[in-house]
Amino acid sequence: MSGEERTRPDVTMEEEEMAIAEEAAAEAEEATVDEAAISEEKDEAVQEAPETAEAEEEEVPPEERIAALEAQLAEAQAQAEDYLDQWRRTAAEFANYRKRQEREQEAFMQQANAALISKLLPILDDFDLAFEHLPEDVAESSWVEGFALIRRKLQSLLEQEGVTPIDPVGQPFDPTQHEAVTHEESDEVESGHVIAVVRKGYRLGDRVLRPAMVRVAR
Repeated sequence: MSGEERTRPDVTMEEEEMAIAEEAAAEAEEATVDEAAISEEKDEAVQEAPETAEAEEEEVPPEERIAALEAQLAEAQAQAEDYLDQWRRTAAEFANYRKRQEREQEAFMQQANAALISKLLPILDDFDLAFEHLPEDVAESSWVEGFALIRRKLQSLLEQEGVTPIDPVGQPFDPTQHEAVTHEESDEVESGHVIAVVRKGYRLGDRVLRPAMVRVAR
């Protein structure tokens, strides 16, 4: 054993543990002090911020602040007016679209109705032709009366749908409603007027469903 080892004081484990604990406590105390300093700096920054904003506002003249607010108000009003104008145009376009759809649907239904009625007119022509040439000996029979009732029902159905006959006898010839079959000399009817109807014409409302076939005086 050397002489230095013999003069060095003995350090026990308890003493070493105490030294370590004291060192840890010192570090913890130092960290607490740092956190408190940071928190204090934050509080000071928060307190200083409003003061800075107030200071900046105080630096802006009132006239400029009022002018800025008026500009913001004018911009907001212009934007609101633009939105309102867009809404009005959209509403008008939708109303026009709905009206156009209603007109197209109504026109389609009228066209389909006219096509169906046009197919029924030849049946009515046959009834009219049969009753015009009805023999006198069967005119009072029950089956003829039955056919007369069927004819009348068909006429009533067409009348309910707005169908009306065209009766141009004695009237001036109108190529939009009449179809001339012949042009004849006549002492009783003025020239250019209808002498007689060969086949009835019909209207559906204001529309000519089928022109009347007529004989015209010349």
